[in-house]
Amino acid sequence: MRRNVLAGLAVGVLAATLCAAPAAAASPDVVISEIYGGGGNAGATYRNDFVELYNRSSASISLTGWSVQYASASGSTWSVTSLSGSIAPGGSYLVKLASGGSTGAALPTADATGTTNMSATSGKVALRTTTTALTCSTSCAFVSGNRDFVGYGSANDAEGTRAPGGSNTASVARTNPAVDSDNNAADFAAGSPTPSNTSGTGSCPTGTRIRDIQGAGHLAALTGTRTTRGIVTAKSTAGFWLQDPCPDGSDATSEGLYVSTSGSPTVSVGDDVSVTGSVSEVRPGGAATNLTVTTMAYSSKSTLGTGKPLPAATVVGSGGRVPPGAVIEDDATGNVETSGTFDPASDGLDFWESLEGMRVQIASAAVVGPTNSYGEFPVVPGGSGVRSTRGGIVTQSGDFNPERVMVGDTLATAPTVTVGDTFGAALTGVLSYDFGDYFLLPSSFPSRVSGGLTAETTTAAGSGQLAVATFNVQNLDPTDPQSKFDALAGQIVTNLRSPDLVALEEVQDNNGATDNGVVACDQTMSKLISAISAKGGPSYAYRQINPTNDADGGEPGGNIRQVFLFRTDRGLSFTDRPGGTATAATTVTNAGGVPQLSYSPGRVQPADSAFNTSRKPLAGEFRWNNRPLFVIANHFNSKGGDDPLMGRYQPPSAPSETQRHQQATIVNSFVDSIRAVDPNAAIVVLGDINDYDFSRTADLLVGSGELVDLPRTLPVAERYTYVYEGNSQVLDHILLSSWLAAQPYVYDVVHVNSEFPTQVSDHEPQVVRLTF
Repeated sequence: MRRNVLAGLAVGVLAATLCAAPAAAASPDVVISEIYGGGGNAGATYRNDFVELYNRSSASISLTGWSVQYASASGSTWSVTSLSGSIAPGGSYLVKLASGGSTGAALPTADATGTTNMSATSGKVALRTTTTALTCSTSCAFVSGNRDFVGYGSANDAEGTRAPGGSNTASVARTNPAVDSDNNAADFAAGSPTPSNTSGTGSCPTGTRIRDIQGAGHLAALTGTRTTRGIVTAKSTAGFWLQDPCPDGSDATSEGLYVSTSGSPTVSVGDDVSVTGSVSEVRPGGAATNLTVTTMAYSSKSTLGTGKPLPAATVVGSGGRVPPGAVIEDDATGNVETSGTFDPASDGLDFWESLEGMRVQIASAAVVGPTNSYGEFPVVPGGSGVRSTRGGIVTQSGDFNPERVMVGDTLATAPTVTVGDTFGAALTGVLSYDFGDYFLLPSSFPSRVSGGLTAETTTAAGSGQLAVATFNVQNLDPTDPQSKFDALAGQIVTNLRSPDLVALEEVQDNNGATDNGVVACDQTMSKLISAISAKGGPSYAYRQINPTNDADGGEPGGNIRQVFLFRTDRGLSFTDRPGGTATAATTVTNAGGVPQLSYSPGRVQPADSAFNTSRKPLAGEFRWNNRPLFVIANHFNSKGGDDPLMGRYQPPSAPSETQRHQQATIVNSFVDSIRAVDPNAAIVVLGDINDYDFSRTADLLVGSGELVDLPRTLPVAERYTYVYEGNSQVLDHILLSSWLAAQPYVYDVVHVNSEFPTQVSDHEPQVVRLTF
């Protein structure tokens, strides 16, 4: 809306200002929210024409001395209807005008009445802070005294571009009464007329509004038994979502509310209902780390109308509200619900909370994680964060991408998607929260547009190159279907190009999760090696150490461990030194200036408390080009038990990292013991470290330069081995001793799993081709 910013003009130039267009600014308060000119005509919805006003400010506004004025599409004669009284913040004001006949329903009680007969299809309407009639035909929109101006249909004047025309059954209404872009075409749409007056009779609620209940914070401002009103925007089998169609324009208060029912809700989408129930904060699933959802437990309702247009969805991203790009929460200490400042503009957690229960539209939604086993997937608005080279969004130090939101299938069957996919239309739904994340719940899904992502294939090792890889095969055991073994074999042979050495993580015992004391994995490995041969791969050998039953964590009964899978047809050999057991620690000895492992394969400090209920590092001594090569395969303590990124406690607590720090310190010390004998030793430390490239765990492994962490050498957009809830992140590492890193090498993370819904493992393999 426009208002005149020129003041103090002489009376002698008044007539000229009525047709001039001085600089203007959007109306700070009252705007024209709806125009209906079909009153009384054949087939009309209502018997009289009307103009509805809306107060988008936070204060009551007196309209005494103001007027609503109308002129035909190209006319310069303006009919004036004087106004009086006031309009409350967030309230409506109804101006009843003439009738073209006797057809249609009576309007709600009008706040002002005039005799103007408007056209349904085309015309010009001005809201003025004076009763002085305009005299212009064009360039009228921004003249002195105008508060708002709408040109519709074929009108020869408008704010920006003309709004669409109406009809006997359609009014021209603001899609969001609280928003004014100064462009009639962008702000208005034709639809069913919904007149509302200052008492709330019509489309705008009165009494306790949803925003009064929600308040500006993570917890409801009003609890207990309440009655509120809104439009039903979506429903599930256990409740429905309600939204106020007349928002207050504040970004801090939600206009949406979830109403839980004891059974299937007896409402329809588009119903205008007044609902009574008990408001409380409900923590989804009872998980202490989850945020709460403001919920009304349904008691009763009154249906005031049906088939109403849904409140406009809040656009998130370009052209709408842009979520914080890095900060999840920067001022809370502990429970974010009761500490810190509620700041949706700067804190991602507060941003999404301010939209709880509302209709939300993600602008140019891009898929940044594949469909999971629950039918959910994460998206970001276009233009978000540092995107990976393949369409994901990369986790960085201090930036865990708060612009991510999960998309759920609670209300409609979701498409199966891959990283990099987009959609053929807007992705719109109600916003909820569960499982430590905010969820967008669409009632229908637009068509998926494939991003064309395909699995990568690395380059085969050349003459003189040694290919060393690491691969978490995700709880592999003989009870898995043959298709999993075949798929893993295909990735090793085709995508990894049959590396000389593969450190495998999460190899389970011969009966998998059956907890009966079995710890051997010979059947698991035999099945994998056979599948590799069937895919045309080489004949692999392997070395490993059976763990003590149920001592290494992971799936109960599975007895996961690391395994060296290696081929000997290209010059690599394994140096066997027997004696390594689940509890015996291998050590480094000095054999005439050459380091040797006392046990090969052997475990590194298996009795240390740092490895309680966690995998013990597996060390092996190989030979390549007549030189010893020491390889340490790892699977550090998982992140289980850590707080969710988008959870109740901020900053999130990560107690699991304490054990990883201890494990990294021990492995770094073991590397030092090798380098103490030979500073130029060739050492590879690799595996599932379960921590980021920028983490303290990685720092401790690197030490003071003993090792070089290869993920850190990649461009940021390529720095990931795992995708979790849309965050592309590094969990798997290959590190080289300083001497080995100074030799020629080529490092490659091979993306074949984590970005795809049909992944055979949740981790990506990676390979380094060494020349030494």
